[in-house]
Amino acid sequence: MLRGPRAAPAPASQAADSARALFTARQAGAVETAVRQSRGLEEFFAYIRGQAGLTILDLGGATQQNVSFITNLGHRLYSEDFLQILNESFGPDSAVDQSNAGRIEYFLRQALDYPEGHFDGVLIWDVLEYLAPALLAAVVERLHKIVRPKSYMLAFFHSDNKLEAVPYYTFRIQDVNKLEVAQRGSRHPAQLFNNRSLEKLFGPFESVKFFLTRERLREVIIKV
Repeated sequence: MLRGPRAAPAPASQAADSARALFTARQAGAVETAVRQSRGLEEFFAYIRGQAGLTILDLGGATQQNVSFITNLGHRLYSEDFLQILNESFGPDSAVDQSNAGRIEYFLRQALDYPEGHFDGVLIWDVLEYLAPALLAAVVERLHKIVRPKSYMLAFFHSDNKLEAVPYYTFRIQDVNKLEVAQRGSRHPAQLFNNRSLEKLFGPFESVKFFLTRERLREVIIKV
Protein backbone atom coordinates (compact mmCIF):
# COMPACT_ATOMS: atom_id res chain seq x y z
CA MET A 1 0.00 0.00 0.00
CA LEU A 2 1.23 3.50 -0.80
CA ARG A 3 2.15 5.54 2.22
CA GLY A 4 0.18 8.75 2.29
CA PRO A 5 1.52 12.20 3.12
CA ARG A 6 1.96 13.24 6.74
CA ALA A 7 0.41 16.61 5.99
CA ALA A 8 -2.26 17.77 3.59
CA PRO A 9 -0.98 18.20 0.01
CA ALA A 10 -0.09 21.72 -0.97
CA PRO A 11 -2.46 23.29 -3.48
CA ALA A 12 -1.59 23.35 -7.15
CA SER A 13 0.44 26.28 -8.45
CA GLN A 14 -1.22 29.50 -9.52
CA ALA A 15 -1.23 30.66 -13.14
CA ALA A 16 2.14 30.54 -14.86
CA ASP A 17 2.45 34.31 -15.32
CA SER A 18 2.19 35.02 -11.58
CA ALA A 19 4.30 31.99 -10.62
CA ARG A 20 7.25 33.34 -12.61
CA ALA A 21 7.45 36.48 -10.52
CA LEU A 22 9.75 36.63 -7.49
CA PHE A 23 7.91 37.70 -4.34
CA THR A 24 10.03 39.13 -1.55
CA ALA A 25 7.47 40.68 0.83
CA ARG A 26 8.31 38.27 3.65
CA GLN A 27 7.35 40.90 6.24
CA ALA A 28 3.76 40.58 5.04
CA GLY A 29 3.89 36.81 5.35
CA ALA A 30 4.53 36.16 1.65
CA VAL A 31 6.72 33.32 0.45
CA GLU A 32 9.71 33.96 -1.80
CA THR A 33 8.94 32.05 -4.99
CA ALA A 34 10.53 31.70 -8.43
CA VAL A 35 10.31 29.39 -11.43
CA ARG A 36 13.57 28.32 -13.05
CA GLN A 37 15.18 25.78 -15.33
CA SER A 38 16.72 22.69 -13.73
CA ARG A 39 19.28 20.63 -15.61
CA GLY A 40 19.38 18.11 -12.78
CA LEU A 41 15.62 17.56 -13.00
CA GLU A 42 15.89 17.28 -16.79
CA GLU A 43 18.51 14.55 -16.42
CA PHE A 44 16.41 12.75 -13.80
CA PHE A 45 13.41 12.62 -16.14
CA ALA A 46 15.58 11.68 -19.11
CA TYR A 47 16.36 8.48 -17.22
CA ILE A 48 12.71 7.52 -16.74
CA ARG A 49 11.50 8.79 -20.14
CA GLY A 50 9.75 6.08 -22.12
CA GLN A 51 9.21 3.91 -19.06
CA ALA A 52 6.00 3.32 -17.13
CA GLY A 53 5.02 1.88 -13.77
CA LEU A 54 8.14 3.06 -11.93
CA THR A 55 8.14 3.83 -8.19
CA ILE A 56 9.52 7.25 -7.18
CA LEU A 57 10.20 8.63 -3.68
CA ASP A 58 9.85 12.38 -2.95
CA LEU A 59 11.50 13.48 0.31
CA GLY A 60 10.11 17.02 0.15
CA GLY A 61 6.67 16.15 1.47
CA ALA A 62 3.55 15.74 -0.64
CA THR A 63 2.51 18.55 -2.97
CA GLN A 64 -0.41 18.06 -5.33
CA GLN A 65 1.66 19.40 -8.20
CA ASN A 66 4.39 16.77 -7.83
CA VAL A 67 1.88 13.98 -7.24
CA SER A 68 -0.04 14.91 -10.37
CA PHE A 69 3.06 15.34 -12.54
CA ILE A 70 4.61 11.99 -11.61
CA THR A 71 1.38 9.99 -11.73
CA ASN A 72 0.40 11.54 -15.06
CA LEU A 73 3.63 10.06 -16.45
CA GLY A 74 2.36 6.65 -15.39
CA HIS A 75 4.47 6.23 -12.25
CA ARG A 76 3.76 5.72 -8.53
CA LEU A 77 4.89 8.37 -6.07
CA TYR A 78 5.63 7.93 -2.36
CA SER A 79 6.04 11.13 -0.33
CA GLU A 80 7.87 11.68 2.96
CA ASP A 81 8.21 15.06 4.68
CA PHE A 82 11.84 14.42 5.58
CA LEU A 83 12.47 17.70 7.42
CA GLN A 84 9.29 17.36 9.48
CA ILE A 85 10.34 13.85 10.53
CA LEU A 86 13.82 15.19 11.30
CA ASN A 87 12.31 17.86 13.56
CA GLU A 88 10.08 15.32 15.28
CA SER A 89 13.02 12.97 15.86
CA PHE A 90 15.75 15.45 16.86
CA GLY A 91 13.95 18.66 17.77
CA PRO A 92 13.53 21.93 15.83
CA ASP A 93 16.55 22.74 13.69
CA SER A 94 18.06 19.40 14.79
CA ALA A 95 18.82 20.56 18.33
CA VAL A 96 19.27 17.00 19.68
CA ASP A 97 22.43 14.95 19.13
CA GLN A 98 22.19 13.19 15.75
CA SER A 99 24.91 10.66 16.58
CA ASN A 100 22.75 8.67 19.02
CA ALA A 101 22.36 5.19 17.52
CA GLY A 102 18.89 4.65 18.95
CA ARG A 103 17.58 7.93 17.62
CA ILE A 104 19.16 7.26 14.22
CA GLU A 105 17.39 3.91 13.99
CA TYR A 106 14.10 5.50 15.06
CA PHE A 107 14.49 8.18 12.39
CA LEU A 108 15.22 5.62 9.66
CA ARG A 109 12.10 3.68 10.63
CA GLN A 110 9.99 6.82 10.39
CA ALA A 111 11.43 8.26 7.16
CA LEU A 112 12.89 5.42 5.08
CA ASP A 113 11.27 2.17 6.18
CA TYR A 114 11.03 0.51 2.76
CA PRO A 115 12.13 -2.85 1.34
CA GLU A 116 15.43 -3.29 -0.44
CA GLY A 117 15.34 -2.19 -4.09
CA HIS A 118 11.87 -0.67 -3.72
CA PHE A 119 12.41 2.57 -5.68
CA ASP A 120 13.37 3.45 -9.25
CA GLY A 121 14.33 7.01 -8.34
CA VAL A 122 14.44 9.48 -5.45
CA LEU A 123 13.84 13.24 -5.40
CA ILE A 124 15.98 14.06 -2.36
CA TRP A 125 15.92 17.84 -2.93
CA ASP A 126 17.84 19.87 -0.29
CA VAL A 127 17.40 17.81 2.89
CA LEU A 128 20.76 16.07 3.31
CA GLU A 129 22.84 19.06 4.38
CA TYR A 130 20.85 19.29 7.64
CA LEU A 131 22.14 15.89 8.77
CA ALA A 132 25.21 15.52 11.00
CA PRO A 133 27.84 13.00 9.81
CA ALA A 134 26.59 9.89 11.66
CA LEU A 135 22.96 10.39 10.65
CA LEU A 136 23.91 11.38 7.10
CA ALA A 137 26.00 8.23 6.64
CA ALA A 138 23.10 6.08 7.86
CA VAL A 139 20.62 7.82 5.54
CA VAL A 140 22.86 7.49 2.48
CA GLU A 141 23.43 3.82 3.30
CA ARG A 142 19.67 3.25 3.60
CA LEU A 143 19.03 5.05 0.29
CA HIS A 144 21.61 2.81 -1.38
CA LYS A 145 19.63 -0.21 -0.18
CA ILE A 146 16.10 0.88 -1.04
CA VAL A 147 16.88 2.18 -4.55
CA ARG A 148 17.35 -0.24 -7.44
CA PRO A 149 20.71 -0.37 -9.24
CA LYS A 150 21.07 1.94 -12.27
CA SER A 151 18.36 4.25 -10.90
CA TYR A 152 18.89 7.99 -10.38
CA MET A 153 18.58 10.28 -7.37
CA LEU A 154 18.44 14.09 -7.47
CA ALA A 155 19.79 16.14 -4.54
CA PHE A 156 20.48 19.85 -4.01
CA PHE A 157 23.27 21.40 -1.90
CA HIS A 158 24.23 25.02 -1.31
CA SER A 159 27.48 25.87 -3.05
CA ASP A 160 28.63 28.51 -0.53
CA ASN A 161 30.27 26.45 2.22
CA LYS A 162 30.72 29.43 4.59
CA LEU A 163 27.06 30.13 5.35
CA GLU A 164 25.85 29.90 8.94
CA ALA A 165 22.21 29.56 7.86
CA VAL A 166 20.81 28.56 4.49
CA PRO A 167 17.35 28.86 2.95
CA TYR A 168 15.30 25.71 2.62
CA TYR A 169 12.70 25.23 -0.06
CA THR A 170 9.61 23.54 -1.38
CA PHE A 171 10.17 22.27 -4.93
CA ARG A 172 7.18 21.89 -7.26
CA ILE A 173 7.66 20.32 -10.67
CA GLN A 174 6.43 22.52 -13.52
CA ASP A 175 7.86 20.47 -16.40
CA VAL A 176 10.57 17.89 -17.00
CA ASN A 177 13.18 20.67 -16.88
CA LYS A 178 11.46 23.36 -14.81
CA LEU A 179 10.89 23.86 -11.07
CA GLU A 180 8.89 26.26 -8.96
CA VAL A 181 11.15 27.00 -5.98
CA ALA A 182 9.51 28.46 -2.87
CA GLN A 183 11.65 29.46 0.11
CA ARG A 184 10.11 28.12 3.34
CA GLY A 185 12.55 29.75 5.75
CA SER A 186 16.16 29.37 6.82
CA ARG A 187 17.93 26.66 8.77
CA HIS A 188 21.38 25.96 10.18
CA PRO A 189 23.12 23.31 8.07
CA ALA A 190 24.80 20.48 9.94
CA GLN A 191 27.51 20.54 7.28
CA LEU A 192 28.13 22.05 3.85
CA PHE A 193 29.81 20.34 0.91
CA ASN A 194 32.03 20.94 -2.07
CA ASN A 195 32.28 18.68 -5.11
CA ARG A 196 35.03 16.56 -3.61
CA SER A 197 33.18 15.94 -0.34
CA LEU A 198 30.02 15.01 -2.27
CA GLU A 199 31.95 12.55 -4.40
CA LYS A 200 33.23 11.00 -1.17
CA LEU A 201 29.75 10.96 0.38
CA PHE A 202 28.32 9.11 -2.62
CA GLY A 203 31.41 6.94 -3.14
CA PRO A 204 29.45 3.64 -3.03
CA PHE A 205 27.27 4.78 -5.94
CA GLU A 206 28.11 4.35 -9.61
CA SER A 207 28.49 8.04 -10.53
CA VAL A 208 27.89 11.63 -9.40
CA LYS A 209 27.25 14.59 -11.71
CA PHE A 210 27.03 18.29 -10.76
CA PHE A 211 25.15 21.33 -12.10
CA LEU A 212 25.47 24.81 -10.55
CA THR A 213 22.38 27.07 -10.54
CA ARG A 214 22.04 30.83 -10.30
CA GLU A 215 20.65 30.45 -6.77
CA ARG A 216 24.04 29.02 -5.84
CA LEU A 217 22.49 25.61 -5.41
CA ARG A 218 24.53 22.65 -6.58
CA GLU A 219 22.24 20.14 -8.29
CA VAL A 220 23.61 16.62 -8.00
CA ILE A 221 22.55 13.58 -10.01
CA ILE A 222 23.56 10.32 -8.33
CA LYS A 223 23.42 7.08 -10.29
CA VAL A 224 22.94 4.08 -8.01
